[in-house]
Amino acid sequence: MQTLVDERLPEITPEVSEFLIGTLDFVGINHYTSLYAKNDKTRIRKFILKDASTDAAVITPSSRNGKSIGEKGTSTWLHIVPWGLRKLAIYIKEKYGNPPVIITENGMDDPNKSSIDLQEALQDDKRINYHRDYLSNLSAAIREDGCDVRGYFVWSLLDNWEWNYGYTIRFGLYYVDYKNNLTRIPKKSVDWFKSVLKLEENITTSFAT
Repeated sequence: MQTLVDERLPEITPEVSEFLIGTLDFVGINHYTSLYAKNDKTRIRKFILKDASTDAAVITPSSRNGKSIGEKGTSTWLHIVPWGLRKLAIYIKEKYGNPPVIITENGMDDPNKSSIDLQEALQDDKRINYHRDYLSNLSAAIREDGCDVRGYFVWSLLDNWEWNYGYTIRFGLYYVDYKNNLTRIPKKSVDWFKSVLKLEENITTSFAT
């Protein structure tokens, strides 16, 4: 990694390494999507972009052999790949000795367009399916694979301003009416989450849209 990142990654001395052992409380992960990865042999992007996005020296396509990795969300970077979260949890368990993990962000977006009326915007079945499938895979990682996942946070409770996209997309469980005093209205996914939180059984067998 130091070869790839150069001087931006300082050398960690044995003393610092020893000091860091056991100091974390949990590993926090923001996870929305998964992509394929292949070696960036030319590293041309590094010289063009000159930022951290090229540090891994990989190219991350969203399709392979002409087939997409998953259904698209609204943002260009977001594909719906529920099994990716399970694979990530297993990787962290096997690579780092199964530390406590909290999924600090997970969610998908809808478009914010004037052509979409309020009632249509509130019927967010695609978001429900997204969270159902991601939570099902996370549950399997815990129950079947033994991953030490302690918590899960949805992004986001409310529609919000997003980097790169501004107010053109909506991630919230609650609809925010930007033209009417920021009134907050629960989407269908709010009732779904309320029901899920009361469950004592696997969500895959209990709820579907």
